[in-house]
Amino acid sequence: MKPINLQKITIEPSSQATSCVIWLHGLGDSGAGFSPIVPILALPQDHKIRFVFPHAPEQPVTINQGSVMRSWYDIKSMDLHNRADLKDVLISEEMIHRLIQEQLDDGIVSHKIILAGFSQGGVMSLFTGLRYPKKLAGILAMSCYLANGDQLPPTLSSANKQTPILQHHGEQDEVVPFNAGQMANRLLLENDYQTEWKSYAMPHTLIAAQLADISNWIQKVLK
Repeated sequence: MKPINLQKITIEPSSQATSCVIWLHGLGDSGAGFSPIVPILALPQDHKIRFVFPHAPEQPVTINQGSVMRSWYDIKSMDLHNRADLKDVLISEEMIHRLIQEQLDDGIVSHKIILAGFSQGGVMSLFTGLRYPKKLAGILAMSCYLANGDQLPPTLSSANKQTPILQHHGEQDEVVPFNAGQMANRLLLENDYQTEWKSYAMPHTLIAAQLADISNWIQKVLK
């Protein structure tokens, strides 16, 4: 996989955007899978938040018999410690940096940008956000784990040491083990990150109550 300029769905607010949420989908999905949630978030009518839903590149995925699908990185094993192909993770990080830079070039400052992601996308939001050299508004990591398994990413940036992090996980998650999310949360807390954890009685998905909590959090960190 080589870095590319990602295709994306962009949803603009009714007035000039002053902040942005970049929302990364999971394995085999696309930005179109999450873009319908914007009205469900029931944000104030006068909000000025741009939502960007990029499509991951298509590539073969080893655990799916090499089938080609949208994926932020190859998954070669279900073993948490070897699940994420770190070479691919670094390439996707570069592509996400380009998405952030597009917002900076459009006049949105970094501390008004949230990196959000579900499953594989959540892995990327944590990995990229914790290493990003400029202050972000927040990091939203849903139903995911750390790219390095039981370690935080290498080369952490001090710029986001105090950045609010919201971690959500389903208690009946059949795809990403609940304890994988808990491990990520524990490591972040042990290293003094400002993370908030909440679990829900759900499988590997999103539910209405969770989206209400996410809406409140987005409004709080972008205030």
